[in-house]
Amino acid sequence: MSRAVLRRQRRARLRARRWGWLGRLWALGTGRFGLLVVAAVTLTALVAAVWTPFDPQQVDLAARWSAPGLDHPLGTDGSGRDILSLLMAGARTTILVAVGAGLIATALGLLLAALGALTTRVVRESVAVLIDILIAFPVLLIAMMISAVWGGSLAVVIWSVGIGFGVNIARVTRPELRRVLHSDVVLAGKAAGLTPVQNLARHLLPHVAPVFIVQLSWGMAVAVLAEAGLSYLGFGAPVTDPSWGLLLAELQQYLTVYPLSVLWPGLAITVTVLGLNLLGDGLREATDPTLRTARGAARAARTHMPEVVA
Repeated sequence: MSRAVLRRQRRARLRARRWGWLGRLWALGTGRFGLLVVAAVTLTALVAAVWTPFDPQQVDLAARWSAPGLDHPLGTDGSGRDILSLLMAGARTTILVAVGAGLIATALGLLLAALGALTTRVVRESVAVLIDILIAFPVLLIAMMISAVWGGSLAVVIWSVGIGFGVNIARVTRPELRRVLHSDVVLAGKAAGLTPVQNLARHLLPHVAPVFIVQLSWGMAVAVLAEAGLSYLGFGAPVTDPSWGLLLAELQQYLTVYPLSVLWPGLAITVTVLGLNLLGDGLREATDPTLRTARGAARAARTHMPEVVA
């Protein structure tokens, strides 16, 4: 077999290994549901950036409290605004908060975890004490305090939730990183001549990634809830920005008269948070190398186990 054919086969195996987690994620019911929900919300946000059925802030008093129909599939609110357009525009706010808080939490969490696991003893102990101090403050309380001082805005929500869950990620990831650092796999990599960067990429990150993914998905889900809750209380998005929390706050006072109008923003928040949590669980199962090894060993044992004849 020629050397070019061997290189092509090697590249094909690497490509299959690199994207194999996506097939494993789709095979899981929780992962498939979470992936579809997140994809639907993201697609809705992208479409809403260029088109909505109506202007989300357009007031039409003649059409106020319209029932769901052809003109307004989800009805209208007390100002005659189209609820479907408001939900589509609010999806942009939801994606912005979830992604922004996730990026900040990732950067801060990985930085604190690395400082608390891969540095000298003095630095590790100082970082551990700092994490213990910061973890004592609830995320929503921090967000409300910052919003009360600096005013309600999406930037305040993103930074407060990102910092709060970055500390949570560091608290969970740091001991896991320390455990993997002293495992036989990492020691074997050092003995084989791998550099610290190669060992980090090949052994440390893949074993820590499942724990990190679960925490990150949980943080993004709580970021969606925090934005909705803070907007509901008046500390989140300004009234000029479409938000599911603001819409829920405006419609809840008419719950007994027009209950169907309150259903849509509440359902959007619930399904999005559930989808993010289930996507995180599915990603953990699809990317955890220990779970894959255990499943492979169990499958091999079932395949080669002789049947017992009564």
